[in-house]
Amino acid sequence: MKPVLNILHLYPRDMNIYGDWGNVLTVMRRAQWHGYEPVLLEYNPGDAFPEHVDIIIGGGGQDAGQDKIQADLLKMKPRLLELAQYDTPMLVICGLYQLFGNFFRTKDGHEITGIGLFNIETHGGPERMIGNIVIDSPEFGQIIGYENHSGQTFLQEGVQPLGKVIKGAGNNGQDEFEGARVHNVIGSYLHGSLLPKNPAIADWLIEKAVTKKYGEFTPTVIDDRFAQEARKIALTRPR
Repeated sequence: MKPVLNILHLYPRDMNIYGDWGNVLTVMRRAQWHGYEPVLLEYNPGDAFPEHVDIIIGGGGQDAGQDKIQADLLKMKPRLLELAQYDTPMLVICGLYQLFGNFFRTKDGHEITGIGLFNIETHGGPERMIGNIVIDSPEFGQIIGYENHSGQTFLQEGVQPLGKVIKGAGNNGQDEFEGARVHNVIGSYLHGSLLPKNPAIADWLIEKAVTKKYGEFTPTVIDDRFAQEARKIALTRPR
């Protein structure tokens, strides 16, 4: 019987646009290839939060979606902060990246309070930052994705960026940073979906989860030629 990994899709009903569901599919499939049995869990507002969670993945949503989940997310704040503190790996994209920060203030002045897992703040900007993006990450090398956001996110004390922008806007179009990292939690604006073209991040999430749960991780050598071909093509795409 294969060892189990419980993968929680956070707010799939309201925060799942721009193909972010592909991140869940990628982690599940690669977990299988590495010899584990992925169990998909979902959490939406009002649900009972699962007792055993090994990986958390959340996606983006429009402002209306963020408003829908805000109250519930704040209720879940103690649990999510506890999981992060004890090194549960997480990947949150776009809207949930913003709400894992201190707040998102729209350009109209409406403020949506976040859970403060990342010490970041996001302000609605006058223009959308849209297009293919490439960043350089100290741990993952070159990361390739697609961004589509008007929020401008600024990192505060104690938060490391996911990487430095090579092509694109990144967090805010000003400081050349993209994403954020705290504990084993990654936040990013990169859609695409992110993980199919960046399997190193998917494997990192799996490795952190397996090591935390089972003590050690022995990876399987996976044939990533199609992912590599997708990366090559994506790198040739204009901004």
